[in-house]
Amino acid sequence: MQTHQNFCRIWVLLLLLHVADGAFTFDLFENIAAPKEGDVRLAGSRSSSEGRVEVYHDGRWGTVCDDGWDIAEAQVVCRQLRFSGAKGVQVGQPYGEATGPIWMDDMICQGTEKHLLNCAFKSWGVTDCTHKEDVGIICENNDNNSKNAIYSLDHSFSLSDELGQLFDSEVGCDFLIILRSPTGHRFEYETEDMICAHKMILLLVPRFNASQGVSNITVDISQSCKPYFPTFLRYIYTRQIDVDLSSIHCLHWMASMFEVSIYNYAVETEDLVLQENCLQYLSWNFQNLTNSPAWPDISVKLLRAILVRSDLVVPNEYFVLQSVENWITDKDEAISLEDQALILNCLRFPMIPVEKLYVLETNSSLYNNHSKLYSEKILKAFQFNVLLFSDLLTNPKFDREERDYHPRLYVDYPWSVTISPSYSSRSLSTPSHNSLIFRSKTINWEANIYRSHYDCSNRRLQCKSLPMARLASHSHYHGNNIVYQNQLLLSCQGKYICHIQDFKSDLAYVTKNATHGLTYPCPDSQYTYQFVVRPVYVRV
Repeated sequence: MQTHQNFCRIWVLLLLLHVADGAFTFDLFENIAAPKEGDVRLAGSRSSSEGRVEVYHDGRWGTVCDDGWDIAEAQVVCRQLRFSGAKGVQVGQPYGEATGPIWMDDMICQGTEKHLLNCAFKSWGVTDCTHKEDVGIICENNDNNSKNAIYSLDHSFSLSDELGQLFDSEVGCDFLIILRSPTGHRFEYETEDMICAHKMILLLVPRFNASQGVSNITVDISQSCKPYFPTFLRYIYTRQIDVDLSSIHCLHWMASMFEVSIYNYAVETEDLVLQENCLQYLSWNFQNLTNSPAWPDISVKLLRAILVRSDLVVPNEYFVLQSVENWITDKDEAISLEDQALILNCLRFPMIPVEKLYVLETNSSLYNNHSKLYSEKILKAFQFNVLLFSDLLTNPKFDREERDYHPRLYVDYPWSVTISPSYSSRSLSTPSHNSLIFRSKTINWEANIYRSHYDCSNRRLQCKSLPMARLASHSHYHGNNIVYQNQLLLSCQGKYICHIQDFKSDLAYVTKNATHGLTYPCPDSQYTYQFVVRPVYVRV
């Protein structure tokens, strides 16, 4: 009942906002056809059930690269478009060549996601594909079921903007926030600033103490962060925020102070873009997360969402296992055995070095509670490490697409090498694969960064854009069933991963795509390059 009353009061405030602006108008069908963030459509075909996949992001329709596409990805798009399922995937421009941005690349879907945005992908606009690689799909045509179809009327995409207008106008506000900044002298403050907000909105954030009988709150804030407080407060209304280099420190401090979890907001409001941005950043900087004050308090759901990803940047898989086991142990009985098993099932045991697997029974703090799970996972890992790929394929239970058999981004020796701003090349030697049987079969690599066209021409290379990275092998033995999905990581000032780019034909262009540059900003481009070798099995 209370929730219903609060909901009604919010809409009354929005109606007051419209009345304050002049004549009141209400159109149920206004903007009904306007696309929303994350919408998908099929283009380039006369049939409504097939075509080129396009997704709506940042106010523009763009295409999706066919890298990694299979029936699972097609199923997600077809169901999002309210078809019963997918019939197939089309590659090679069967629906014509599109223009505009290529929004998504390297998609990984389980096939059960509700929206394409729920699937893993690089990042918005980060791709090395051309429009010749735009993916198309064919959906099951469910015309026979059209009489029973359910159609949704959804105007929620405009709610954020209207709540933002409500905050800006202060119409109907009933809660005063007083900002004061210390001068450096004891008990002395500069001129106070005041913001009038709405108690019904701030009840979502308990630390504001906007309960009944309380009409104001005083916040002590540094002078440098004070200009960003309205931006932070507006985010609580709209669930939208623009973060730049000048504001990121202050906004992080405010979120910590008021215990605002941007990821939890993204889940509650079904903001799929914000969810993916949060998960991507946490995955790229997982080691920082495990050392942060937030690590003990993250939810089981969030931890699992991170652990299923292949773009987890970690020293090695054993580090992931130790971090997860310590997290579960510290929780003691707060995490059920069922939830513990769900988390442990996200770990990729075949990627753990066999030396660590061998002592896991005695070294693991959770082995006794989950002996069956550990035994099955360890057996599976040993089989992966001592059998050839051709032998593994003879087992009907072996699924090469299973996440357990795909490496994450391991930055420990010998799988990666770093080039600092003062250097341009380094070499490294890796096993041809991370299974035990290939440990003695090494491959020599040369990693280079080309920062000028002179550097490129000196090596008889053509650099389409700068800087350009190159990771080339000087060894001929790769194995018939092994390919390398190598990655380039950009670390900003040695503090956080700000960009990841894959290699195509040994090359990676950091800012090749015109839609976006770096995924996350880095002051003065002060970043180091980390080259990661990532071998995977493929069926020939």
